Amino acid sequence: MADKMWAGRFSKELDKRVNDFNSSISFDARMYRQDIRGSIAHATMLGDTGIIDKGESEKIVEGLNGILNDIDSGKLLFDPNAEDIHMFVEQVLTERLGDTGKRLHTARSRNDQVALDIRMYLRDEIMAIIPMLKNLAETLCRIAEENLDTVMPGYTHLQRAQPITLAHHLMAYANMLARDIDRLADTYKRMNVMPLGSGALASTTYPIDRRQVSALLGFDDITQNSLDGVSDRDFCIEFCSALSILMMHLSRLSEEIVMWCSWEFKFIELDDAYSTGSSIMPQKKNPDITELIRGKTGRVYGDLNTLLVMMKGIPLAYNKDMQEDKEAIFDAVDTAKLCLETVTPMLATMRVNRDNMRNAAARGFINATDCADYLVKKGMPFRDAYKITGTLVALCIEKNTTLEKLPIEEYKKLCGTFEEDVYEAIKLETCVNMRKAEGGPAPESVKKQIEFVRNVISL
Repeated sequence: MADKMWAGRFSKELDKRVNDFNSSISFDARMYRQDIRGSIAHATMLGDTGIIDKGESEKIVEGLNGILNDIDSGKLLFDPNAEDIHMFVEQVLTERLGDTGKRLHTARSRNDQVALDIRMYLRDEIMAIIPMLKNLAETLCRIAEENLDTVMPGYTHLQRAQPITLAHHLMAYANMLARDIDRLADTYKRMNVMPLGSGALASTTYPIDRRQVSALLGFDDITQNSLDGVSDRDFCIEFCSALSILMMHLSRLSEEIVMWCSWEFKFIELDDAYSTGSSIMPQKKNPDITELIRGKTGRVYGDLNTLLVMMKGIPLAYNKDMQEDKEAIFDAVDTAKLCLETVTPMLATMRVNRDNMRNAAARGFINATDCADYLVKKGMPFRDAYKITGTLVALCIEKNTTLEKLPIEEYKKLCGTFEEDVYEAIKLETCVNMRKAEGGPAPESVKKQIEFVRNVISL
């Protein structure tokens, strides 16, 4: 086992079990690009400020680029015995450059180094997830455009409530995704602050130029307190919180897809490429993707709880507990990306059973509110109209019919205000098309909703 970089203080070799327990190379190796980019910026600054010789600084930068290329090409493999990705890169650099490589860590601690790496890594992940969200939102917009007139029941308490359209329903989720995009962009702003230069906790006595490093790495600013710089993981928690809300939205959509695929609803049918079968029941076509998304949502919630509990009781500054941040936030990121990668093409290829949606909307008296509004528009107080309509619904249930089929004579027995035009007023298409208020289900309103979401995702 290679000597640890910090071995000078110790007289015994680290127990292998402790080494394995302490090591993070198995999961933080994924940050190698960010680690090397951060080291290149740090080495450049050390040379430019004269903290180390400019020639040695250039050799270090060249050596780091060589390591990056060798890892990318597969020529250089990660050493599972290395303590972490930071030590691995520095050890390889020292093996290749000798004493020059040892100068890289001047004016730097692993505490501020890891704080830098994880900010850079998660910053990149946010920029990868936002386009995936935009793609999903655009998919919903396209399906909505094709279904502006696809009437379906809207639900409250999972009971048929009022008529809407599939377009209107899907644009509710598109608006949720627009907020998710905004939340992630906001998280990025607070994450994009450069901690390198904080040192272990109390900065450094070297005349470093933190703002040069910040500019080289594309940060908006530097952290303002060295203790906070190394011990802050708010950005991990905030990112995981945003992912948890995103997963909640995907889970709600997934729950509806699961119901809509069932024979009890049969509103949609998923493409065979995005469904699975049963090992014993040959008729089955299961919406496993959406069921897995519901399950994986709880997993991301668990990652968020891990981060919150990890941070809640540790004093300033860095504590080894904080090593647990990576597996939790990496898992949350991986899980959310996997769900987005699968749900988008699944929705894009699903078949909409418009007739089944229309037939479901025709049952359940979801036009009852419109029947009451018909009377209100003729001068009756709403509460009186509400009571009369409720009585009509009870009558329809007794006679096993619907408001559309109930004879006008029955209407007039209850209230002489009713005329033949009531049937046009309670027609499902009329109920939808007359709801033109901003945000409503009328096609002209939904078109504006689509335009709004597309404006968000075009930014």
